[in-house]
Amino acid sequence: MRNVIYALNLTLDGCCDHTKFNPAEDLLEHFTSLLRDDAGLLVYGRKTYQLMVPYWPDIAKSQSETKADIEFAQAFDSLNKIVFSRSLASTDDGNTRILRTDLHDEILKLKQEPGGNILVGGVDIPSQLIKLGLIDEYRFVIMPTIAGEGRRLLEGVSLPEKLQLKLVESKIFKSGSVALRYLKQ
Repeated sequence: MRNVIYALNLTLDGCCDHTKFNPAEDLLEHFTSLLRDDAGLLVYGRKTYQLMVPYWPDIAKSQSETKADIEFAQAFDSLNKIVFSRSLASTDDGNTRILRTDLHDEILKLKQEPGGNILVGGVDIPSQLIKLGLIDEYRFVIMPTIAGEGRRLLEGVSLPEKLQLKLVESKIFKSGSVALRYLKQ
């Protein structure tokens, strides 16, 4: 069975709005490894998908950024993607499907399919998956930044019960960021 992994960058004050900070190059390398080694499918909502595409596929094609950017872009572009959206009509990305079906049922089906893990990003879809109890693993990178504003994780979401997670790995980066890997207990 495939695991559902939620990966996200956060500031010290809990901001997960990527327009409020710039991750260091060592974090891009970290997430490139995650895409290459642990992900078989990417799942996003429309907002996150439109932040990622066409930006990263364009970098993969143009080779116009840093080596770390290009490697991340190539890893990202190589993976199949699913976007849960009621408003996105179509995509130009050939390896992306838009789903309008029930999130819970669809994720349960995807978990049963063969292949690498399901990596989810963003805020809305992962918050719903956390509430539904469908996230198996959490990979947070905490950056040494205080944003002072911006969107927060699980903002406005009431969980049916408190989640207790088990820390299974941590890593400190040169940039001062800390990667934390938790499993659902």
